[in-house]
Amino acid sequence: APESLMQALEDLDYLAALDNDGNLSEFGIIMSEFPLDPQLSKSLLASCEFECVDEMLTIAAMVTAPSCFLHAAPGTEEIARTCWRRFSHPAGDHCTLINVFNAFKAATANPTDPGNSEKWCRDYFLSCSALSMAEMIRAELVEIMKRIELPISEPDFGSEGNLLSIKKALLSGYFMHIARDVDGSGNYLMLTHKQVAQLHPFSSYCNTRRIPEWVLFHEFSISEGNSIRVVSEISPHLFAELVPQYYFSNLPPSESKDILREVINHLAPVPATKEEQK
Repeated sequence: APESLMQALEDLDYLAALDNDGNLSEFGIIMSEFPLDPQLSKSLLASCEFECVDEMLTIAAMVTAPSCFLHAAPGTEEIARTCWRRFSHPAGDHCTLINVFNAFKAATANPTDPGNSEKWCRDYFLSCSALSMAEMIRAELVEIMKRIELPISEPDFGSEGNLLSIKKALLSGYFMHIARDVDGSGNYLMLTHKQVAQLHPFSSYCNTRRIPEWVLFHEFSISEGNSIRVVSEISPHLFAELVPQYYFSNLPPSESKDILREVINHLAPVPATKEEQK
């Protein structure tokens, strides 16, 4: 539909993938080298700047592969949640996925016992096929990074600086996927439209029963009960710092936008003279 095409072009423009004539920019050409959604491609490239490439490669592979969490059989839901709680990261689902992937790699490091990976996955209610696919996708992304000579930073997952860098890289691509809990009960209103959504049951926040106010989400699913999947808590100050101003100005009016406007105004430098202010 023409409306969908225009929305797609607008999104690419927000991501700096187009030039003034509507053609791919130099940055957009590099983005197109990756077989990923544009937002994810942008986040992966931004990770080069924020020096968290190793972690973003894992996140990109895990969200591109099918969900690694299996639907537990009736009566085993609490056991599954207990198993998944081992991987939960306080920073949110993106870092939780890194924990799952790293644990899978560690558990299946023994090449002489190929059946160990399937047993380990069964024990933790995880999909072995999904995690194996994520492993292949990550290897392919690494090859692309090397082919186009992009830097791959050393892994530093877990440090405070690294966690902040991951959020900055994610925000660089997913600033259009921000939602705010409007009533303290997990009803998230998305910034881009008046749609209300809930956290997906597989979210680590459902496991820890903590409801963050502001979140960045990977995708919105109507078919799964109006839920937002793969979410991580985000600071409105970080959003205000990284969001393109022309994107923010086009957001529909809302209480969330008013809050963010106050944050942006607070972060703006004070002009030296009244003439400058005019």
